[in-house]
Amino acid sequence: MSGASRTPVVIIGAGPVGVTAALMLARHGVPSIVMERHHDVYPLPRAVVVDDEIRRILQSVGVHEEFAALARPARGLRLLDARHRVIAEFARTSQGHHGFPQTSMFDQPELERLLRDALADRPECELLGGVEVLSVTPDTNDPDASTGPVRVTFRRDGSDHEEHLWADAVLGCDGAGSITRDAIGAAWEDLHFEESWRVIDVRTSRQVRTWEGAEQICCPTRPATFMRVGEDRYRWEFRLPDDQPLDGPAGWERLRELVAPWVNLPSDPSLGDDFEVIRQAQYTFRARLADRWRRGRVFLLGDAAHLTPPFIGQGLCAGLRDARNLTWKLAHVLQQGADEELLDTYERERKPHARHVIRLAVAIGWAMTGGQDRGAAVRRAIVGAACRLPGVTAAVSRDLSPALTAGPLVRRRPKLTGRTLAGTFSPQPWVRHEGRRVRLDDLLGDSFTILTTVPPTAQMRAVAAALGARTIRVDDLDDEGTVAAWLARGRADAVLLRPDRVVMDTVPAGTGDFTDTAAWAPLLHTARRPADVRHVPLPRSTTA
Repeated sequence: MSGASRTPVVIIGAGPVGVTAALMLARHGVPSIVMERHHDVYPLPRAVVVDDEIRRILQSVGVHEEFAALARPARGLRLLDARHRVIAEFARTSQGHHGFPQTSMFDQPELERLLRDALADRPECELLGGVEVLSVTPDTNDPDASTGPVRVTFRRDGSDHEEHLWADAVLGCDGAGSITRDAIGAAWEDLHFEESWRVIDVRTSRQVRTWEGAEQICCPTRPATFMRVGEDRYRWEFRLPDDQPLDGPAGWERLRELVAPWVNLPSDPSLGDDFEVIRQAQYTFRARLADRWRRGRVFLLGDAAHLTPPFIGQGLCAGLRDARNLTWKLAHVLQQGADEELLDTYERERKPHARHVIRLAVAIGWAMTGGQDRGAAVRRAIVGAACRLPGVTAAVSRDLSPALTAGPLVRRRPKLTGRTLAGTFSPQPWVRHEGRRVRLDDLLGDSFTILTTVPPTAQMRAVAAALGARTIRVDDLDDEGTVAAWLARGRADAVLLRPDRVVMDTVPAGTGDFTDTAAWAPLLHTARRPADVRHVPLPRSTTA
C-alpha cells in the first residue's frame, strides 16, 4: 500500500445520499472523503418529494431548519380518473410520527447545497470534485473477505495520471450506472416495470389549478402526474414517446393541450413568457434491485442498489434510509471494534424494505397507469374499487415504512405477548429540556437510548453502561404523554433504541428485563468503548 494515502471511508458520489452518509459518519467521528465527478451541484431538479422519516434524517445531520425554509408541505396524493374525478385520496398530515409534515415538496439542487454547506463545516469530511473513479478493488485474494482495505483508483479532471486511495470501507452512492455495483459483481434483478415518461419542470406566475398535493391521472391513453413543488414551481410527468417533442410551435400546442386541465396557456407561444419550462427530460422508469449490496467492506446505497418508479415518491427516500441504516453500524465497527457481522444486517434490513416499496410503486403504476391492454383496464377498476374501501388508503400510507424484518438487531416477541414495537421507529414529539422546547431526537443524541416508564432495573443499567446509552424516564419528557402512550400500546415498560431510532429490544410490561440481549449482544459487545463509558458485560436474556 506504499505510495497511496489511506482514509477510513471513501464515498463515491456527492448527491444527497453520499453527502448525508458523510455527515452521519462525521457525527460518529468517522472521517471520510467524498468523490464526485462534477465540480458543483447539478443545477436542474430531479427528486421533489420526501416524507417525515426523511425530514427526521435531515434533522440528524443538522439541516432540518434550513430545509424547512425551502420545503413546501403537501396534502398527500390523489388518484384521478381520465375526467379528473377523484378515485382515492391518500391524505398526509402536517405532523407525522417522526415529528414533521408527512409529505414535503422541495427543489433538489437547493437541498444539495444545504448538505454541501454542512459538509464544508465538518473537519471530518473532504469533498473531491471533478474526480472520475476508475476502479474499486479490495486488497485481498478473497474478494468476499469482510475486512481488509479497499483501493480506489481515480483521475482528476484534466489529468491522465491515475491516483490511488486506500479506504477501510467504500460506500457506492454513484447512481444507476454505478461502477461500485460492477466492482462487487452485483447484477440487477428485474422487478418487471419499464416505461418511458416525459418529465416537465415549470416556473410560472399563472394561476394553476391545484389541491396542494400530488395528482396521479389514471388513464389508459394518457396517464400523468402533477404536483406543485414550490411557490411558483410545478412538475408534470406524462407517458409520451420520444418522438413527440414539446419544442417549437407544434410542441407548444402539444404542451398547451397536455397541461390544459391545470393551467390555461395562450395559443401563441410568444405570449407565454410567464410559463417557463425549466427542464424537460425523457426518463425510462424502471423497477430493479441489486442482487447483493455488499462485498467485504464495499457497500451499495441509493440508486446503485435499487431503482423504483416515482409513483409514490420514494426514490430518494430509499437512498437516505440506506445511509441512516448503514452509517451507525459502520462507525461502530470502525471506531469501537464491533463484530463485522453487524454490517451484514444492513442489506438484511434494508433490502426487504426496498423491495416492498418498489413493488408498491409498481402496483400503483401498473394498476392505475401502466399498460394499455385489457388487463390494465381491469387492474385500474379493481384498485379503484379497493381504494374506496374504508381504511385501505390509510393502510397504504402506513405501508410506506413497515417494521424492519426480524433479525439480530430486531427482536420480535410472539404475538401472544401483545403488539410488538421491535423494528419500528420511536415517535418524535416535542419535549422540554432544561427549560427549552426541543424535538426528542435532539435530546437523545447520536447513540443508543433506553426510554423507560419504570425505574431502571439492574439489567437496564448494565445494558446502558455497556452500550454507552442514555437512560431517560418517560415521565420526565413533558411531551403530553406521547411516548408513554406509544409504549402502552406496545405493552412495553421500556425500549432500547438504536442510533437510527429503531426499537431494538423491549421490556414487556411487568417483566423488568429486555428480552433478547443474547441475540444482539455479540454484535455490539465491542472491543473498544468511548472513554467515558465503563465496560460492563452485557447480561444474557433472563427470559425463555
